[in-house]
Amino acid sequence: MDQIKIGKFISSKRREKNITQSELAEKLNITDRAISKWENGVCLPDASNMPDLCKILDISINDLFSGEVVDMEDNEKKLEENLLEMTMLKEQRDKELLSMEIFIGVIVTAILLTCILIASFVSMETWLRIIIICIGIIPFAVGILYAIRIEQIAGYYECKNCHYKYVPTYKNVLFAAHINRTRKMKCPKCNKTTWNKKVLSK
Repeated sequence: MDQIKIGKFISSKRREKNITQSELAEKLNITDRAISKWENGVCLPDASNMPDLCKILDISINDLFSGEVVDMEDNEKKLEENLLEMTMLKEQRDKELLSMEIFIGVIVTAILLTCILIASFVSMETWLRIIIICIGIIPFAVGILYAIRIEQIAGYYECKNCHYKYVPTYKNVLFAAHINRTRKMKCPKCNKTTWNKKVLSK
């Protein structure tokens, strides 16, 4: 997906409608800086803004993703290409998120172990030992909860029984028994509790 091309397309369609960046931002209830980022190809509009943006610019979602007005004859082909590219982008983003999960886990574990070692081997008052251990426990707890949130939203879990792929609730992931990224959960389709493996593609 060519962000530069999409940005130029948004800019040209906005100008065709004689709308300034500030006016478009006001209609979408966002900042004009966000519009500038879209038009310069820095980032794409959020999914929540896309329907309203397309309505204002009088284009389709497919036109937006293509960075041009798509001919009706090529519409289906372009739609398939855009869907495939979006799927690939999601998989790439999910990979990056899961790498971040590992990084967070390593960092907060290192902080916790460092605090425990300092409290265990350095001579100090008991109250100070408790404070140092708490300093290690707090970021560890917050980091692990955040890492679990990342794992929940990145990719899917595949049921071992029926092979259905789904995104569970945060609560289900948090309280599920697990080995690495394989968690024992109830499948929403077959209702059987099995060891469900984390996968990136649906």
